[in-house]
Amino acid sequence: MTSNAQIDPKPLPVPAFLSIGLRPFFLLGAVWAALAMIVWILALTGRLDLSSRFDPISWHAHAFLFGYLGAIIAGFLLTAVPNWTGRPPLRGWPLLGLVLLWAFGRGAVATSALWPMGLVIAIDLSFPVILGAVILREVILGQNWRNMIIMGMLAAFTLANLIFHIEAATGAYAAQGLGLRLGLAAAVLMITVMGGRIIPTFTGNWFKKTRQDVALASPMQRFDKIVVVATVITLTLWVVSPDLVLTGGALLILAGLHAVRLARWKGHYTAAEPLVFVLHAGYAFLPLGALTLRVGLLWPDHLGLAAAQHIWMAGAIGVMTLAVMTRATLGHTGQNLHAGGGTVVIYAAIVLSVLTRLGSGIWPLQAGLLFPLSGALWIVAFGGFAFLYSGLLARPRT
Repeated sequence: MTSNAQIDPKPLPVPAFLSIGLRPFFLLGAVWAALAMIVWILALTGRLDLSSRFDPISWHAHAFLFGYLGAIIAGFLLTAVPNWTGRPPLRGWPLLGLVLLWAFGRGAVATSALWPMGLVIAIDLSFPVILGAVILREVILGQNWRNMIIMGMLAAFTLANLIFHIEAATGAYAAQGLGLRLGLAAAVLMITVMGGRIIPTFTGNWFKKTRQDVALASPMQRFDKIVVVATVITLTLWVVSPDLVLTGGALLILAGLHAVRLARWKGHYTAAEPLVFVLHAGYAFLPLGALTLRVGLLWPDHLGLAAAQHIWMAGAIGVMTLAVMTRATLGHTGQNLHAGGGTVVIYAAIVLSVLTRLGSGIWPLQAGLLFPLSGALWIVAFGGFAFLYSGLLARPRT
């Protein structure tokens, strides 16, 4: 997934939908993101009682961070790793089995009040554990040692899910616990590393295609490595001790470093092509999230930590994943790499959803209006992706 020239391998006698990881996981992940938001809104308004051991807010956080994002990570890695290693992708029945594991996990967590907690944890964690084993096998057999860092981030993400379950089982408020912070930190680090590869590459490709003489920083230079190290250190501080003065100072420095890194990629020259520009917009939520978390720590009465946290949760993760999903789907199904009108609408919807959710923290008296508005825009974004891209993901490459 690091090059648009790398497309689906020669088709085998399997359904197109199961020919490569991004097809089922991107589509079902988007459907789940929209459906889970509908369930969340119904639960908030008292029209639905969840059959989950999680409190409603913790279920909402888990459904997105470990449910939705877990699917998108799987779709990305199962498509990208074969490109990195030169080995054939997981497809057919093995891919279907992995998809079903993910789906069983969503059902088990949503109905966890009906089952032993140990069984629910085992079902939910079986998906990331087996996914990790598949990716590790491919990296080793392909001798692609450069990408072993992915295994570390995936392991941290899986551990975070386990901690989240344990916190919820022991009566802790998992939505603001160690498990969520660790899972969110792993996701932010994934965006830092993978975004640092694909954003300047895709931007440079677009400059060449449009014959623009714009110089931008190459992927993963010395400055980028400094940013990655600073991100690891700051996120570790935030996960372990979010209230420390040192953590707050580190978040401010991190915001500045990511802002400089983003500026080096010259995204302001790409506004004519939303498919490229949205990658820069999604990455911009990394420094903005670090800044708002710092503000939330200093003045919790003026900006709730939950609202600040959503800048990373819904902003960086939501926008970046939607950007990658649309671009990768177009590229791997043989379409022109251009965002049509419908795609621009879903991009606008996800950004507005994040901003209205932030607004509910800034203006709590308006939260009764902004919460459902943010949720509705979220549903438009991910339901819109499923509607616009389901045909491309389900049928053979053209």
